[in-house]
Amino acid sequence: MILPITTEPNEILHQVTKELKLEDLSTPKFKKLVTDLAETMYATDGVGIAANQVGQSLQVCVIAKQYTFNPREDLILVNPRWEKLSIRKTIDTEGCLSVPYTYGEVKRYKKIRVKALDKNGKPLNFVAEDFFARIVQHEVDHLNGHLFIEKAKNLQRVEPETKI
Repeated sequence: MILPITTEPNEILHQVTKELKLEDLSTPKFKKLVTDLAETMYATDGVGIAANQVGQSLQVCVIAKQYTFNPREDLILVNPRWEKLSIRKTIDTEGCLSVPYTYGEVKRYKKIRVKALDKNGKPLNFVAEDFFARIVQHEVDHLNGHLFIEKAKNLQRVEPETKI
């Protein structure tokens, strides 16, 4: 089911989300949320989505399969954390489903190590680089109550195209 996107301004986007326990991951509610997050992400042309972007204050996000290390399935990150592996940062333009029609240049680490649980509660520990690393950092920022506009330079609003 495609869920409504929570947009700025909304307090849930600025709060640290709640960590999930292992027993939470086996519930039908969690499994449905993960499925709904993925459907919502693809329906809105996103490359990643965090639970608080659909009004759920939980430490889970989904990253689209074509940007991950496994092109066959979306990457589900539960209680994710990351650490920089290099001092090198890159600047690129970002947007966000929760801040529609707004784009800005954000500096992020080029290479990071990610630790999280998968949707079944198994530990994940991997290296992400380039655009994949950017998506992870953006989504983990969401889970920690931060929006990209807090870091962005040269913010620009692009008016949506009207359909005739």
